[in-house]
Amino acid sequence: MTNISDKHLKYLEDESIYLFREAAAQFENPAILFSGGKDSIILVHLARKAFFPAKFPFPLVHIDTGHNFPETIEYRDQLVQKLGARLIVGSVQESIDTGRVVEETGPGASRNWLQTVTLLDTLKQYKIDAAIGGGRRDEEKARAKERFFSHRDMHGQWDPKNQRPELWNLFNGRKNPGEHFRVFPISNWTELDVWQYMKQEKIDLPSLYFSHKRSVFDRDGVTFAHTEFMELLPHEKVYEKTIRFRTIGDATCTGTVDSVADNIDDIIAEVAASRVTERGNRNDDKRTESAMEDRKLQGYF
Repeated sequence: MTNISDKHLKYLEDESIYLFREAAAQFENPAILFSGGKDSIILVHLARKAFFPAKFPFPLVHIDTGHNFPETIEYRDQLVQKLGARLIVGSVQESIDTGRVVEETGPGASRNWLQTVTLLDTLKQYKIDAAIGGGRRDEEKARAKERFFSHRDMHGQWDPKNQRPELWNLFNGRKNPGEHFRVFPISNWTELDVWQYMKQEKIDLPSLYFSHKRSVFDRDGVTFAHTEFMELLPHEKVYEKTIRFRTIGDATCTGTVDSVADNIDDIIAEVAASRVTERGNRNDDKRTESAMEDRKLQGYF
């Protein structure tokens, strides 16, 4: 007998697959935005299902800040090889070198905000008219405002007050030259849904998501992995701690969580009991009260 959880995941899977097929039908050159995080990994899995047994249909676009965790890049390269997919890498370092953006300096510097220019330049260079992303509405208040098909103007900007209605599963992908869309097939998924689906489908993940011992330091109430990309303040001390990551992004702004969950069942139990959003320890979301929405208005993911 099928339980409620199985039916719920099947509904979410069917909805996402439908959205992938709509994107493929309505756009000329769609691509998946791939960060190496669990949500983009789910997208790849769903895209394979949506078009199986055909060849994997979309290129993967990775906006590389140059401040990635090594485990993320290793996982990305192995997955691309396994899929036989095309990988497009947009380099933030190249954007800095060519003067497109100016790198921040100081202990709190991050390249995360610089990704927007690199992303928009990459989409324009490769003529990508639909960037398929793993945004979910439960993650953050700005993402909760997104439609499945989210229109971007010719400058790559998003207007939350002028979005198109999506009634009866009808999606309007019409656009003018130079405009594009962001498509979010897992908008209605929660973090718990993602982990339960990972377990059901036996999807491999980067080791960062599971509990492990790591050199860390504390800053502004957040514990960060100690990497070469972060400048320590005089009072900050590096020590070893057992942690894992709930979300994976640029190493300079992605905090860790205290956890002994080293398997997917323990992670599911941990997520179910948590009262803090998975982005609660992302420093890039804390710069201003509307940090995420400010970036999205400028063309960020």
